[in-house]
Amino acid sequence: MNRAVLRSLGWLVLALVLAGFVLWWIGDGGVFTAATAWIALPILATVAAVWLALAGLSPVPGRVTGIAVPVLFGALILWLWQVLVTGFQVPQILLPSPSMIGARFIGSLDTLWVDFFQTFIRSAIPGFVIGSGAGFLTAVAIDRSPFLQRGLLPLGSAVSAMPIVGIAPIMIMWFGFDWHSKAAVVVVMTFFPMLVNALAGLESAGAMERDLMRSYAASYRQTLLKLRLPGALPFIFNALKLNATLALIGAIVAEFFGTPIYGMGFRISTEVARLNVDMVWATILVAAIAGSASYGLLALVERATTFWHPSMRETTH
Repeated sequence: MNRAVLRSLGWLVLALVLAGFVLWWIGDGGVFTAATAWIALPILATVAAVWLALAGLSPVPGRVTGIAVPVLFGALILWLWQVLVTGFQVPQILLPSPSMIGARFIGSLDTLWVDFFQTFIRSAIPGFVIGSGAGFLTAVAIDRSPFLQRGLLPLGSAVSAMPIVGIAPIMIMWFGFDWHSKAAVVVVMTFFPMLVNALAGLESAGAMERDLMRSYAASYRQTLLKLRLPGALPFIFNALKLNATLALIGAIVAEFFGTPIYGMGFRISTEVARLNVDMVWATILVAAIAGSASYGLLALVERATTFWHPSMRETTH
């Protein structure tokens, strides 16, 4: 273990001691007033210690440090959130503390699972698969037939510019209040990003590589499968990662305009009306976990399938 890591661990130990003291003081009824201004010193010292630890760990190569740095930074944000909300006695209706959100999350797992299944599994995933697949196939068709590029690209651009608040009511009238209409909204949202990125990827093959394939008397299909599609994979995965977040956002927003009595969008709109803000944040936490997990899974698949690509080698060094 090198000296930079040992120094960072020392700063982390100091940060944990100071952070624990501040949480104990606030949990014992401490609030921020002019008479308790001294508490700012351990708070600032905690932030400085974590910052120095992160600065020491960031340059260190390795998967463990690559995971530890964002985790520690996120923990610092949550700790500051807890301290400031509790110390300033922010009303729950404005911003609940992380501990309150966590308690509601654990106590509402059954409800959150039903909402997650309805929104993510039944709406976001089918819409993501259909929209991304249709965008990819359309990109291949446009690449094969240039006249389609002049006709379909402007149309796709116009569809992508349509606001979701205008698309969702129309889709609900067409497909009903269940998950089908939300999946249709997701299809519209994810189609154009895949189309544009796949086209850019297919056009990224260099002239020398194409000339080499022609010198081998390769057909269009052989050139597509052996040269252009492998070269387009980084662009396709960029679109997939973008669509992974767009799909969840589209499904949640679409549920605001009509849905059965479950779903993440339904839960958010209902609990806001009831002023149960901690439940709203618990639902947002589920969406954040699902979106991050989807993005991370696609990133792992990308790393496994495009390890040979120069862009991937540059990011791994």
